[in-house]
Amino acid sequence: MQLVFATHNPNKLREVQALMPKHIQLLGLTDIGCTEEIPETAKTIQGNAQLKVDHVTQHYGHDCFADDTGLEVNALNKAPGVYSARYAGPQKNSDDNMQKLLHELDDQKDRSAQFKTVIALNLNGQQHFFEGIARGTILYQKRGDQGFGYDPIFQPLGYEHTFAELSMQEKNQLAHRGIAVRKLIAFLESL
Repeated sequence: MQLVFATHNPNKLREVQALMPKHIQLLGLTDIGCTEEIPETAKTIQGNAQLKVDHVTQHYGHDCFADDTGLEVNALNKAPGVYSARYAGPQKNSDDNMQKLLHELDDQKDRSAQFKTVIALNLNGQQHFFEGIARGTILYQKRGDQGFGYDPIFQPLGYEHTFAELSMQEKNQLAHRGIAVRKLIAFLESL
């Protein structure tokens, strides 16, 4: 089976490819000639995933899945949430985003947070959704050089390490995207 993963992010593509069974061949947006940035203008994480998958299906005619992820911090009323990638501005810079988040949490004792991923799948004319959540804590400073995004400041519940200190295999076992992708794979395997 060949399936398009609607992402230009090579880190996400590599992370998801590591989870997929060998008989499912993943293509990225570049592989199908999609070079444009698909607008993420929805007000929810699920809405953004749906916008991306619908864009690929309508304009390129491929069965496709897309994800959107947000970091929801309890002390900030679930912010940055749907705006996680561009929290510090349209340049989508991870260091800037983490710096802004840490600054906003300076006086906060409650540093609990969760990553939420929603995957939208368009397959054979039908749409399906899969969700993954990873709960944890926002640290006071960055630790680790693996992963991407907010990984260096997010410590999952029950672990001593941040996502950025874990190997890709370890992270995939407990992280939000890995949980959602495993639900997607289970669905694909059931067909």
